[in-house]
Formats: sequence, C-alpha cells, structure tokens
Amino acid sequence: MTELDAEDNKLVVLARGALGRTGGASGAAVRDSDGRTYAAGEVALKSLRLTALQSAVAAALSSGAEGFEAAVVVGGRFSDSGVTAVREVSPSARIVFTDRDGAVFDIVDDAAAAAEVQGG
Repeated sequence: MTELDAEDNKLVVLARGALGRTGGASGAAVRDSDGRTYAAGEVALKSLRLTALQSAVAAALSSGAEGFEAAVVVGGRFSDSGVTAVREVSPSARIVFTDRDGAVFDIVDDAAAAAEVQGG
C-alpha cells in the first residue's frame, strides 16, 4: 500500500465520510491552494448528475477556491469527469484513487499522466 502524508490521509477520511453519508458508489475530497478542504458524494438527480469529484470541485470553486493542491477519490474510476475539472483549474494537482476501504490503488501526479489515463 502506498503511504500518504497526513494531509492526503485527511482527504481520504473526508472522502470516505462523504461516501458513507450519501450511500453512493464514490466519495471525494479536495484541498485547495489555501489548505481548505471540501468533501462531497455523487449527485444523481433527473436534472443534474455529478460524480463525487465533480461535486467536490464545484463546492470548492463556488466557495472561492482558486486552485487545488490535491484530490482523493474513494471508490471512483480514472474516467471520472472530475479529473478533467481538477486539471482545468490546477494541472499539477495530485489525484489519489482509493478503494472503498481507503487503500490507495493509484496516484496521478501530473497533467500528462491524467491525459494518458483519460485516453487523451
């Protein structure tokens, strides 16, 4: 298992909490460039569909975040559209993917790797 620093571990805890509260398939958390954190689950309405990462990014941006240091996706996939949203705002932000138990299965550290994962 990949070891995360304390700040990224905090994001895992927050993302797992969002997953638990919403009962969805994934949860996510982001840390903005000021160190503030935002966590969210999926939104699945007839009129609005957001992945957990998209929801966390939207919460951060609507609260005034101007950039991201890191993001964690628990139970999500590399194809998550939220990866593109994080990269649009902060191309070098670290994105950690974990299973539902919080075990890290991959870390995307730069925009080139994200483009490869996204098939771009």
